[in-house]
Amino acid sequence: MKVLVVGSGGREHALVWKIAQSSLVEELYCAPGNGGISAIAQCVPIKAMDIEGIVKFSKEKQMDMVVVAPDDPLAAGMVDALEEAGIRAFGPNKAAAVIESSKSFAKELMKKYNIPTADYEVFDNSNDAINYLKDKKYPIVVKADGLALGKGVIIAQSFEEAKKAVESIMEDKVFGDAGRKVVIEEFLVGKEVSMLAFTDGKTIKTMVPSQDHKRALDNDQGLNTGGMGTFSPSRIYTDEIHNYCMEKIYKPTIEAMNKEGRKFKGVLYFGLILTEDGPKVLEYNARFGDPETQVVLPRLQTDILEIFNAVIDERLDEIETEWDNNACVCVIMASGGYPEKYNTGYEITGIEEAERDINTVVFHAGTKRENGKYYTAGGRVLGVTSLESNLEAAIKKAYEGVSKISFEGMHYRKDIGKK
Repeated sequence: MKVLVVGSGGREHALVWKIAQSSLVEELYCAPGNGGISAIAQCVPIKAMDIEGIVKFSKEKQMDMVVVAPDDPLAAGMVDALEEAGIRAFGPNKAAAVIESSKSFAKELMKKYNIPTADYEVFDNSNDAINYLKDKKYPIVVKADGLALGKGVIIAQSFEEAKKAVESIMEDKVFGDAGRKVVIEEFLVGKEVSMLAFTDGKTIKTMVPSQDHKRALDNDQGLNTGGMGTFSPSRIYTDEIHNYCMEKIYKPTIEAMNKEGRKFKGVLYFGLILTEDGPKVLEYNARFGDPETQVVLPRLQTDILEIFNAVIDERLDEIETEWDNNACVCVIMASGGYPEKYNTGYEITGIEEAERDINTVVFHAGTKRENGKYYTAGGRVLGVTSLESNLEAAIKKAYEGVSKISFEGMHYRKDIGKK
């Protein structure tokens, strides 16, 4: 098979790395890719949002499958455009991807179909939102309705903070068009777990649970980021919780989307919080999570292209998805200043040394490759990922890998996997 992966981050590197292991793949491309991806796939200089360019390239090269990984092109209808051109595409169509691209749609879906989630209200006017906030309990959560690179969620500790959040999202447009509406919801107390699942719109096959660290600094301090590290399995997600979620959350979500005429085919991400009242949904994503993918895919033993083909053909019930019992930990190495202002273009050393350990792989998130050297090219730069027999050993191994890598201003958390 000739396969094209769309995207350029750590998630896409993990996907390309896993697809490269498939017995079905003959030629592997990535658009636009990054420095690390260029070592295992042919990178094509087409932006992830260039739907016309991706379709044209896929037709010219006679791609057997295009894997659309990021949220923006899914929300914009890239899968629809590829399918219209007769190209097999993995990922939800535009109608289904709205489960991520509109938080208000997702919340209304959960309310309509009794899927457990936080109480909420949706506003398209900042004055109404601010008035609503005046007599609320704090902390409270303010979310931009649309896609905001994982940064459109603000936990406000007071009315003043919440008012400022609404004004910055709706009036100052800090997240652009994503802030045309806001969702204001109750702050839930509990531990968070990420669950990714393959689904063909009929069958749902969950992956292994993982937990991520969203805050920039140790002990969950600092600003929210796209994710500073992950680990799998979760220490808190039990078989009992899984059975509850399957019956009350996972299956009902797929059935709800079908009833709405929005059959979901691809990977659905459930951001869960385990509260005193049971598991609830914090958010849905319409694709592989980042950096959860970096710890989930190393544990996948089934050929990933066989799964993708089964999803596209709606025969996922025929596939057994098998998982490694080992634990996996990913530590994100970021540019100094991330998630705010940061500089790029610094040389990275030590990647080869870190990867000399057979159980460690370094996934590139924001790098470029020039004359055989790697340079920083983003906020999140690398994901140092290790697979070991248990979480403690995997944490130790990942940080051993981190210690061998160096670039100007590098920043990483020292407590990944500890919660």
